[in-house]
Amino acid sequence: PRIDMADFREVFAKAKHIAIITGAGVSAESGVPTFRGAGGFWRKWQAQELATPEAFARNPSRVWEFYHYRREVMLSKHPNPAHIAIAECERRLSKQGRSVVVITQNIDELHRKAGTKHLLEIHGSLFKTRCTNCGNVAANYKSPICPALAGKGAPDPETEDATIPVEDLPQCEEDGCNGLLRPHVVWFGETLDPDILTEVEKELEICDLCLVVGTSSVVYPAAMFAPQVSARGVPVAEFNMEATPSTNRFRFHFPGPCGTTLPPALARHQTEIIS
Repeated sequence: PRIDMADFREVFAKAKHIAIITGAGVSAESGVPTFRGAGGFWRKWQAQELATPEAFARNPSRVWEFYHYRREVMLSKHPNPAHIAIAECERRLSKQGRSVVVITQNIDELHRKAGTKHLLEIHGSLFKTRCTNCGNVAANYKSPICPALAGKGAPDPETEDATIPVEDLPQCEEDGCNGLLRPHVVWFGETLDPDILTEVEKELEICDLCLVVGTSSVVYPAAMFAPQVSARGVPVAEFNMEATPSTNRFRFHFPGPCGTTLPPALARHQTEIIS
């Protein structure tokens, strides 16, 4: 792959449908904790021990404490230059009859905060709930999400579980339901929403430029998506801290933090006609 920005900019100037696949690396620069890898603990647990249907069935109070903590942390985080460059690019190109779609595995809504409109959140969102009884999905930005969680969720290992009774955990507000709510996120061992996957497939079939940002293309979900775009002969540009085993399948690779590499890549090209 090439690290030739001038060449990338020529491809970018001609592209009519740009698909941008983003992962945790985009949010890392906003200071969003991932709970993965060394040091990635909340209390004594890593995300994969809490973000499962089994953990929720066993201990919904503990899982809600974890997600309450993550929601509260996110309220103080802001989009970084990468999120802003993507949203700005979409806004500008839409006035030229060109489209940008963001396909993200992030659940933090920082793309939305930055102003991205055409957003496919394949893993759901920290700020949506789903009823375990009636299935209703609702946006929820309350802080705290329910009175019983106020001041709970502290991450340090000495913290005792709050052991909140189920009836005091977040409850469905649909008429007469009162079912237990869960975070509307895709947990380990769960499948992706087939409707969202269908939308993703449609976008990848029409895109004429694909960017993979802050996720290595060997790691799901980019691993599912970017190689099939590349196989169609569509240019793929990777913006990532380090090269990955599939980097050599792509036309471009730009190493470094996305907040630094992405803004110049997506800035207005001299050939763009701005009405």
